[in-house]
This record gives sequence, structure tokens and C-alpha cells, in this order.
Amino acid sequence: MAKKGWDEFEIGAMLRTFNGKIDDIAGTQQQDRDYSENSSYTASVADWRLIKPIFNKDYCIDCQFCWVYCPDVSIISRDKKLIGVDMDHCKGCGICVEACPTNPKSLLMFPEQADEESEIANWPKKDEKEA
Repeated sequence: MAKKGWDEFEIGAMLRTFNGKIDDIAGTQQQDRDYSENSSYTASVADWRLIKPIFNKDYCIDCQFCWVYCPDVSIISRDKKLIGVDMDHCKGCGICVEACPTNPKSLLMFPEQADEESEIANWPKKDEKEA
């Protein structure tokens, strides 16, 4: 089934987010949900981004602030541990970086074409407090 553009739907059309039953949808991991082809979740927005967050697990304290504040639900967390960023749905707003309380931050914004491994190798060091 080909995906319809917004202007191809009839006025008043019922757009369902999920296919089938949704009895335990809150207890189902995001990637395991059966999303409808008409759901915005099935569309990638990665090509909208100019900058992207890179996650450095060495500095993460698993506070979940990035997960709470991400407006695109792009932070991937399992068992209260941050495991990465869903780059298909991240728009590059940087709110996750602003919410991160660590020093240095465990998420930083870089140009879209930046290489993750080299950026992590050159991660900023901890700022020392002045005496």
C-alpha cells in the first residue's frame, strides 16, 4: 500500500495511529508497535536535520532528563538506561543537550555529516571548578 500525502485524504477521514488492537499499547516498546501507514511515526524526518545529537555513554548518569524533554520521543531508553537516539525521528532541536546535567554533557550537537566515533574520541573534558 502506497503512503498517501496529506492532500490525498478525504475531508473528515479517520486516521488511525495503530493497526489492530491497542489494548496494551502503553506496555509495548515503541519499535514493537504496529503503526499504521498513515501515522507520522512511519515517516523519517532525518533529512530535515542540519545538526544531530551524539550520545557519549561514558558521561551519562541515566537521569532520563533527555528522554523526558525530547519533543519527538527520539531518545531510546530501556530499563531506565539511555541507549541512544532514534535518528529517523530526531529533528535536531537540541533540547536533549540543554536538559543534560552532566559535566561534560553526555549529549552534544554536531553537524549532520559528523563522524560519531571521531567526535566521541575528541569529547570535551570535565570543566574543573575554580578554587
